[in-house]
Amino acid sequence: MIATVVWGTGNVGRAAIRAVDAHPALELTAVLVHDPAKVGKDAGALAGVGDLGVAATDDIEAVLAANPRAVVYAASGDVRFDDALADIVRAVGTGAVVVTPALYPLYDQRNAPPELRDPVLAAIKEGGGSLFVSGVDPGWGNDVLPLLISGLGTDVDVIRCQEIFDYSTYEQPDSVRYLVGMGQPMDYDPPMLMTGVPSMVWGGQVRLIARGLGVEVDELRETLQRRPLEETVSTRTMGEFEKGTQGAVRFEVQGIVDGEARIVIEHVTRIHPSCAPDWPTPPSGDGAHRVIIEGRPRIEVSVEASDEGENRSAGGNATAVGRLVGAIDWLAEAEPGLYDALDVPLRPAAGKLGRRRS
Repeated sequence: MIATVVWGTGNVGRAAIRAVDAHPALELTAVLVHDPAKVGKDAGALAGVGDLGVAATDDIEAVLAANPRAVVYAASGDVRFDDALADIVRAVGTGAVVVTPALYPLYDQRNAPPELRDPVLAAIKEGGGSLFVSGVDPGWGNDVLPLLISGLGTDVDVIRCQEIFDYSTYEQPDSVRYLVGMGQPMDYDPPMLMTGVPSMVWGGQVRLIARGLGVEVDELRETLQRRPLEETVSTRTMGEFEKGTQGAVRFEVQGIVDGEARIVIEHVTRIHPSCAPDWPTPPSGDGAHRVIIEGRPRIEVSVEASDEGENRSAGGNATAVGRLVGAIDWLAEAEPGLYDALDVPLRPAAGKLGRRRS
């Protein structure tokens, strides 16, 4: 059994505890938390399952000193990027296999800036650990899934990956209101939508698709549309959003190949279904990830995942965690290194069918 630590118990961490517990090759040995109120609580209680016999702790030094074989780093990197990078480098330096969705520039690790890549490579060389960074979007929704589906086509003209979501289902008010700008005046400049930021986050995914297809991306281009709410709306998790404030966002990161937008990652996000009803909508419910292969034949695949009470956002988090946790035993057998989604296979759920450990 591979001794595995889950670091963080938020939206991703809860799913990670469940995924580690369910994996036949992994053993949950520690859970790290930041909130003092969570210290001492059973990991199962924090994850919404039965007691697992592992008490949460905030003693990072003691947990890493025990030399776990693997760490699922589930703490956020959105608003604390430098801290997240330092934590991850520290864990890799102990010799652990580390998997995380936290560091967007390392999704396409080959093209990551040296100031991010070099500390990780140094920690790998010193400690013998590994790092794999992935998620859902960015993540499997715009790397392994579109590449897999593209193999069914005779002619492929354009690959389009869409995330279409009602953001009121996200339990991350600061990110939704201030990073993305939902509920802010239309003259507010959301950090996530500033020119160049979408390409920083999703450009790596465009390059991964291009690498998988054996083509070169000439450049990245961005498009952006924003719509105001026509009426004040009330949401279950984040309260009211006023009429006239930002209610929907649609943007694209386009990979230009031979002068044409051939690889496109598109986000269509709303704070309420009433806003921008003419934009693409999910087949059902609050959200979906969709891949469209324009060509012959035209192929369209939508993935709808739900968890924690039929919540689509929680379902997305759970699939991201499934991709990461499912890679741990493969990484533990591989050479130490810095890996990306085209290196790490997405494998069947061997040993899991009909089997629940808690």
